[in-house]
Amino acid sequence: MSSPDESTVLIDGPWTHRSVPANGVSLHVAEAGSGPLVLLLHGMPTFWWTFARQLQDLADAGFRAVAVDLRGYGASDKPPRGYDATTLAADIAALIPALGEQDAVVVGNDVGGLLAWTVAAQHPKLVRRIAVLGAAHPLRLRRAVLTDKRQRHASAYALQKFQLPRYGERMLNRDDALVRSLFDTWSGPRWRGTPDYVEAVGRFAEAMRIHPTEHCSLEFFRWAVRSLPRPDGRTYAATMRTPINAPVLQLHGDFDGCVLPKTAQGSSTYVRGDYEWRLLTGVGHFPQQEVPETVSAELIRWAKAG
Repeated sequence: MSSPDESTVLIDGPWTHRSVPANGVSLHVAEAGSGPLVLLLHGMPTFWWTFARQLQDLADAGFRAVAVDLRGYGASDKPPRGYDATTLAADIAALIPALGEQDAVVVGNDVGGLLAWTVAAQHPKLVRRIAVLGAAHPLRLRRAVLTDKRQRHASAYALQKFQLPRYGERMLNRDDALVRSLFDTWSGPRWRGTPDYVEAVGRFAEAMRIHPTEHCSLEFFRWAVRSLPRPDGRTYAATMRTPINAPVLQLHGDFDGCVLPKTAQGSSTYVRGDYEWRLLTGVGHFPQQEVPETVSAELIRWAKAG
């Protein structure tokens, strides 16, 4: 099977595509609207399009909505290194002034959610508020993996299969089976199997085959596990112990098969500012696509509050 090219993710819509230099790489963004900046960060195995509905809704509500392809994904640069959380967060921190803004509401799903927590801790002056979808605070997730058998089982993909040299790359590059398996395991019953679901899985599986995305996307998980005993991992953990002063909204599906609700809810320990938690019924790991109207309404409300 031949690899698709980056044009695959340049999907037409009521948004503009462009590349923005930030932290030594070029990041592809899709943006719409004008007003205060809301920055949307995807996770694995998706790309910017997972927030397509929120791009439109936030723009219509008077915000400048920007959805980013993270380093290594979509139409962004894919260098051989730089997939640790601190570097990825520095990419986002550099992107905000590169877009001509002083700060942003940062929204993240999955890995993007972990980065939202990280940017808020490491670059607090750039973050007005954060909204986290399907992601626990990094230290809360680490603790749960170590102490909770159910979360350790849910994280087995990252702890085991993704650590194997070339195995994950082969699976992601071969066909859509691995991406489909992840979505089947992580998504809620309300969305699973619908036409929108089938379209999304197909788009994301194709985007993961843009070489070398299949490798770059796994490097974050390899760093997350292998850095634990190393100085860089210990330094990252130390920075993340700083309580988050920015207001935090946490939306989490009660059917999330990747980050268990109990794990995510414990994240409030690391928040000093205002904190809101909402559990979404019948929803899994991708709330922005499973219940897009609900998520858009919550993000608009949250962004308008500050």
